[in-house]
Amino acid sequence: MERRRFIKGSLTAGAVASAAPLAKSAPLERSGDELRVALAAYSFRSNFAYMKGKPNRSLAEGARTIDMPGFIRYCAELGVDGAELTSYFFPPEVSDDYLANCRRTAHINGVAVAGTAVGNNFSHPKDSEQRAEQMAYVQSWVDRAVVMGAPHVRVFAGVHPKGMKAEEAEANAIEALREAADYAGARGIILGIENHDSVGTAEALLRIVKAVDHPWLGVNLDSGNFRVDDPFPEIAASVPYAVNVQLKTEFKKGDEKVPADLERVVGLLRDGGYAGHVVLEYEEKDDPFEHVPRWIEKLQGWCA
Repeated sequence: MERRRFIKGSLTAGAVASAAPLAKSAPLERSGDELRVALAAYSFRSNFAYMKGKPNRSLAEGARTIDMPGFIRYCAELGVDGAELTSYFFPPEVSDDYLANCRRTAHINGVAVAGTAVGNNFSHPKDSEQRAEQMAYVQSWVDRAVVMGAPHVRVFAGVHPKGMKAEEAEANAIEALREAADYAGARGIILGIENHDSVGTAEALLRIVKAVDHPWLGVNLDSGNFRVDDPFPEIAASVPYAVNVQLKTEFKKGDEKVPADLERVVGLLRDGGYAGHVVLEYEEKDDPFEHVPRWIEKLQGWCA
């Protein structure tokens, strides 16, 4: 560990000397190297009463239910460092009182609110009604993140509108992400764009991050969302820009899913100098209450 810190410090010193000030689109400068295990509420998507402001149709009759304060307490029981409070599962028109209670519940149970996550689409044209709606949606959750004490909001570039060229949709997303980052940064919230929807490779992900070129926007690295045969080079390329990491227990390979080598992924996080939350996002169909504890225990060992 001491050797790793020395190498990182030497590299950082050299980078600053040759390129001062460091460009905002360059890899992040970090002094720490701690990996803090967290759990995403999305892992329990079939156990919350609400899904995106409506009754959750995935909630099976007789299934174990959970609300957001209950999820935070469950994270404390597992001994994880953080809880990612996915926006989808809050009650409709959630109040500031409810959000503040989540913050209080986390604090008194020794759990950090690692962040929240939205499902936006920023690929619409700037002057369109859809773009205005999506911007207002993201900004509303930035404001809610402030109340919850969540330092990070996961965002998307989004799905390309039908008939629109990919280059145009990406340019729309870049402009929207820059505007959203201005809003978030003014409130002390960092945005992380995920490799999701139209963004299936590290090349596309980093192209967008570098084009936005904003100190309050980085990568929300999702280990299971790269649409390539070998995800490990994609993960390694993205780590230096990551402001949050979500780990899935499976990789996508064509139309199939295969078991993920998460121990190797954690190794790539260390090699890339990542510091921060490593969030388990369990997406398998099995009961999360049965299987999540086992994965958390493994992650805690690998991240120690």
